[in-house]
Amino acid sequence: MSSRNAKLILVATIVVLIVAFFVFDLQRFLTLEYLKDRQQAFADFYAANRLLTIAIYFILYVAVTALSLPGAAVMTLAGGGLLGFWTALVTVSFASTIGATLAFLASRFLLRDWVQGRFGDKLKAINEGVEREGSFYLFTLRLVPLFPFFVINLVMGLTPMRAGAYYLVSQIGMLPGTAVYVNAGTQLGQIESAAGILSPGILISFVLLGIFPLIAKRIIDIVKSRKAFDGWEKPEKFDYNLVAIGAGSGGLVSAYIAAAVKAKVALIEKDKMGGDCLNTGCVPSKALIRSAKMISYAKRAKEFGLQSGHFEYDFGEVMERVQRVIEKIEPHDSIERYTELGVECFTGSATITSPWTVEVNGETLSTRNIIVATGASPLVPPITGIDKVDYLTSDNLWQLRQNPGRLVVLGGGPIGSEMTQAMARLGAEVTQVEMMSRIMSREDPEVSEYVQKQLEVDGVQVLTGHMAKEVVVDGKKKTLLCEANGETVKIPFDQILVAIGRRPNVTGFGLEELGVEISARGTVAVDPLLRTNFPNIFAVGDVAGPYQFTHTASHMAWYAAVNALFGTFKSFKVDYSVIPWATFTDPEVARVGLSEDEAKAQKIAYEVTRFGLDDLDRAIADSEDHGWVKVLTKPGSDKLLGATIVGSHAGDLLAEYVLAMKHGLGLNKILGTIHTYPTMSEANKAAAGEWKKAHAPEKLLEWVEKFHTWRRG
Repeated sequence: MSSRNAKLILVATIVVLIVAFFVFDLQRFLTLEYLKDRQQAFADFYAANRLLTIAIYFILYVAVTALSLPGAAVMTLAGGGLLGFWTALVTVSFASTIGATLAFLASRFLLRDWVQGRFGDKLKAINEGVEREGSFYLFTLRLVPLFPFFVINLVMGLTPMRAGAYYLVSQIGMLPGTAVYVNAGTQLGQIESAAGILSPGILISFVLLGIFPLIAKRIIDIVKSRKAFDGWEKPEKFDYNLVAIGAGSGGLVSAYIAAAVKAKVALIEKDKMGGDCLNTGCVPSKALIRSAKMISYAKRAKEFGLQSGHFEYDFGEVMERVQRVIEKIEPHDSIERYTELGVECFTGSATITSPWTVEVNGETLSTRNIIVATGASPLVPPITGIDKVDYLTSDNLWQLRQNPGRLVVLGGGPIGSEMTQAMARLGAEVTQVEMMSRIMSREDPEVSEYVQKQLEVDGVQVLTGHMAKEVVVDGKKKTLLCEANGETVKIPFDQILVAIGRRPNVTGFGLEELGVEISARGTVAVDPLLRTNFPNIFAVGDVAGPYQFTHTASHMAWYAAVNALFGTFKSFKVDYSVIPWATFTDPEVARVGLSEDEAKAQKIAYEVTRFGLDDLDRAIADSEDHGWVKVLTKPGSDKLLGATIVGSHAGDLLAEYVLAMKHGLGLNKILGTIHTYPTMSEANKAAAGEWKKAHAPEKLLEWVEKFHTWRRG
């Protein structure tokens, strides 16, 4: 018989059996009510025909599980009540495993070749994972059923897992759960009256049913820990409760929290305290943007009733001011401050040498927990010839003391757009190159268009849809070759700034040697508790993702520190539900929650409420009456789905919406809150007023109008 005919016969048989099950309403025989009504008859038949009863029960159980029919749970309870604990446990254990394996084999025979042939390239990583760790993951699914067992049977049949291993792991993994259900069945079988429901045996059985998933999860955690630590020798004593690697936002907050709860903590930084944010990122960039904005105000002098706003400035002095700002903030993140807080600070390169030891400056520190907070570095694309020039990144940009002249900025994201505008305002001749069809592609198109127009007002040449291909150096002449619409575009430059993103720092300090898993995105793979595949090693911030913001790094650090120090008793899943961000161009762009584009892509129904800042008194008084507040809400509701603000101080204004979304407050609550007049914050209340106006109860107002007319006589 050909394989095709065999498959057709098997499919036909399965379909006939399943149809018959439902057409003849055989489900009614697999309910607790039916089994309870016939309990005595079953008991009598079993007493007279023990082996036959067990055989019939066994065959029926195999059939139900093999065909993925509903009723296995009821049959397990019934087995306990009818056959007794040990007989039912052995019978159900083997019947359920055989049925599951038959379903597994049927799925494999009918579908695996087709699925693997069609999607094999996409399933390669899954197949490799199953071959490597399939038995362990199947065991966890059997012990803690995250998915219905019939789904596991059918899906695992499509993978390369060996049938023998599948049977054995299923037999072992399902045994504890089977025992709990069979025991509950033995108690149900003893109920003779309503009072029996409150008997200790029944109550204990149902308590076991309730707490079994928790017990099973704890068992899985122990098994995972032992598996992760296999081959490593755990110290008998520890020097520290926690060692944090990296003194950026994530590491600083982790160390701060640990010290605050009186844990012994070490903080290791190979370069400068404060990390990228203080030294090469947030702080210097905002200082530079502020100086550049002063120049833009001078050019707008007549808007403020001034005859002239011209003043002279020195590019080098502006960059020196940036350093002075850094120096003024440095004490907040200094070794001295953290030492006073109770943190032992080390300056040097850290190397993780085991799950419990970190080496720095030739000294080995033993610790119960490690938090990796090593951040990220500028991503430099593999553009031919780029290594022939001293390209700038967010790391070395701050060393400039001379105007960069003709500056090419690669990247139209937040960093690229911020630096593009700042450098243009400081007198550089800037060309911004973005491979996508628009800059700031994470925002709505109207935002991208609005910011691009402002960049062009500042003298920037914005080239979207341009793919950087090659840097050509001919003597002192430097040229960037881009591809756009099938043509080569030549852009001469003096300096080039690479600002296309950042790559997580995951190499060079022991993760590879230890075997810490790295995700497909290049970040350290962490679970919702921020644990790596080693349960005492955590990762936070840029190195873990998914967001590369200073405020998310500190947010994650709280969860990692608490879970590391107190996870044995209580752990917390990191909450990414309300993540705000801002791009500090002029105008600023700030957002939390969904954008319109995202809502459409996710097919989430929404309403848009919009308020233009050109109608806000304070914005008009400040000559900053441009931009808008756009709020997305659920249709017919004031519940917030997202908010985007474009305009002066947008990053500050967003905080009200972040608070509202975090704590479930709607626009009605914002409307009912007093906002100081005249301030920019009134824009949020005005937006809420626009929503209220659009949702006014027109029918009710008609009756109210009639009431007032009647009162006038």
